[in-house]
Amino acid sequence: MSKVYVPRGYKTILDVYDTQTAIGILKRTFEDKLCLALNLKRVSAPLFVDPNTGENDDLNGVERPVRFDIKETGTDAVVVHSLAKWKRLALKNYAFSVGEGLYTDMNAIRRDEEMDNLHSIYTDQWDWEKIITKETRNEEYLRNVVRCIVSAICDTSDILKCRYPQLKVDLKREVSFITSQQLEDLYPNETPKQRENLYLKEHKTAFIMQIGGALKSGKPHDGRAPDYDDWALNGDILLWNDLLGCAFEISSMGIRVDEVSLDKQLKIAGADERRKFAYHKALLAGKLPLTIGGGIGQSRLSMLLLGKAHIGEVQVSLWDEETKRICKENGISLL
Repeated sequence: MSKVYVPRGYKTILDVYDTQTAIGILKRTFEDKLCLALNLKRVSAPLFVDPNTGENDDLNGVERPVRFDIKETGTDAVVVHSLAKWKRLALKNYAFSVGEGLYTDMNAIRRDEEMDNLHSIYTDQWDWEKIITKETRNEEYLRNVVRCIVSAICDTSDILKCRYPQLKVDLKREVSFITSQQLEDLYPNETPKQRENLYLKEHKTAFIMQIGGALKSGKPHDGRAPDYDDWALNGDILLWNDLLGCAFEISSMGIRVDEVSLDKQLKIAGADERRKFAYHKALLAGKLPLTIGGGIGQSRLSMLLLGKAHIGEVQVSLWDEETKRICKENGISLL
């Protein structure tokens, strides 16, 4: 079912040709800024993994991965939802040191994703991960990394506006930090998304912390798998999207679970069966490095910085007929 929102009087700022050029500039610029800020090195990454390793990201625990059989091996593989777990293994296997990190282009198929202006069944992210120490495994370090990412986004926007002065996106560099419980306390009668919209409309740039565990209301702010982020040390980076009039999530990220928080969160989530996987056994035994990491939406960032109303204007995906009709009638060029 189509859920397309068309902003009143919307007209794309850049045509399709210039949009493609601008996306290229945006991606190269942001990657350089991000790598410099966080000391990251680009690596190659998988499109699919063995479902028996426990390496795939389970997201909210209900999404179905795309599964296919491999003729030569007689086994199955699943397309990744994200590389949240794989990256941590890669840091160890590729012999990265403390203070160093990796990033990669992550392409995924999320077949159960709702499709609207911001969501597609095709997901593209800069997935990144960095080794930290026990001493830096804290909220202060998390906040500093968030500020670095927001600064890289704003720098990229400034460079794009130099090349394309017609772009009018105005971002706020100062980040407002708030926990999901504080947000619920501020707006107890609103849904989590409504809370985000109200807060971001006022503060413009925010990091909503501590997502995954139940709030006083008995419900979490949003779902998080129990086996990658530490729910006490994670969050979402959101920017205000003036064109769409909503809070706009750019990144889900956080300090990753150690053996203590993994054990606790598996119990809370009723996911103790995951302890059998090699990945989880290694984590519980303290054999993987302590890390911080996240995913930054490539199409999301392109939408925001280029003033696009629909994610289909910056990525190629599949859409229902009603979405295609509405977009065509309103000058939204789906790629």
